[in-house]
Amino acid sequence: MPEGTCRFPPPWIVEEHTESFIVCDANGQALGYFYYDDEPQRRSAINRLTRDEARRMAANFAKLLELVRWS
Repeated sequence: MPEGTCRFPPPWIVEEHTESFIVCDANGQALGYFYYDDEPQRRSAINRLTRDEARRMAANFAKLLELVRWS
């Protein structure tokens, strides 16, 4: 990907919020939301991830740009 053509400039960072992780680009544009709930009863009722699952998914999502550039 040529420099300056990326719509969502790097670096992509992961921000933790209440019950979610948000992946943002260098301009602060939110690119992905990963919701979690650590209360098992509530989590199963509303189909949310555990905190650790959400954190890992957000971190992997944030690495996607580097993977695409590398290939």
